[in-house]
Amino acid sequence: MADPYSTLGVARGATEAEIKSAYRKLAKELHPDKNKDNPKASEKFSAATNAYDLLSDKDKRARFDRGEIDGDGNPPAPFGFGGGGGGGGFRGQPGGGGFDQGGADFGDIFEGLFGGAGRRAGGGGFGRQAPPSKGANVAYRLAVQFTDAATLAPQRITLQDGKTIDLKLPAGVETGTQMRLSGKGQAGPGGAGDAIVTIEVKPHAFFTRDGDNVLLDLPITLDEAVKGGKVKVPTVDGAVMLGVPEGATSGKTLRLRGKGFTGKDGARGDQLVTLQIDVPADDPAIRALVESWHDSRPVRAHLGV
Repeated sequence: MADPYSTLGVARGATEAEIKSAYRKLAKELHPDKNKDNPKASEKFSAATNAYDLLSDKDKRARFDRGEIDGDGNPPAPFGFGGGGGGGGFRGQPGGGGFDQGGADFGDIFEGLFGGAGRRAGGGGFGRQAPPSKGANVAYRLAVQFTDAATLAPQRITLQDGKTIDLKLPAGVETGTQMRLSGKGQAGPGGAGDAIVTIEVKPHAFFTRDGDNVLLDLPITLDEAVKGGKVKVPTVDGAVMLGVPEGATSGKTLRLRGKGFTGKDGARGDQLVTLQIDVPADDPAIRALVESWHDSRPVRAHLGV
């Protein structure tokens, strides 16, 4: 049974950031899309995902460190066979406690532990049995468009069995966010495992993210900057009209409230629009204007020049 720390290659005292960094590095190396001809890589990817799932959960990690659960998140099997007088061990003793299967091999013992039969003579044997283990978790990676992540648009994912599921993205979603689909993993004697979906938010052509805010550099013309007025601006929710003040300069930032990402608290961030004056090259009218006009302000004085 794999040690999740060893699987990720981190020390037991590793920080959350170190664990996350180690998982991301392994996920990048072992992702099935990059290792289509290497089934071992897929197995290692699934193992790394399971290990990260356990260690990223503070409660599970603490229980594992205390020996209350194993690397799969299950209680350890009850191998503490008590026993009074001599003759204790794996073989049943006539007239005494223990197994009624004399000379039982380890396969019979594990069948009794996990198969639910629990055959024993009299009142001997185990006081209780470990629950049957669930099937393995299955790892998925879901690429989400930038605007969909910002607006929490529903996503559809296709599972191994070909079935599709519509997912509701969680508030605060970002690249690396994991969603657990209970019972959508591999089948097992104790029920199906889970599907672990890791989100990857795709970059956008002109939006960037800063926390829960969305940043945009917006080109405006010289006359729009001088005279001001309403200009159309793209947002993650669609285009809106933005008021540009008279005499606007490049670098001036305007705020569109509630047009950012939805944070973990449910509140949306803002869109910050930075104006960039775009002056056309070789425009005769503009050249004629500046030939007869000179701006004598010391606009670089604050730079010491």
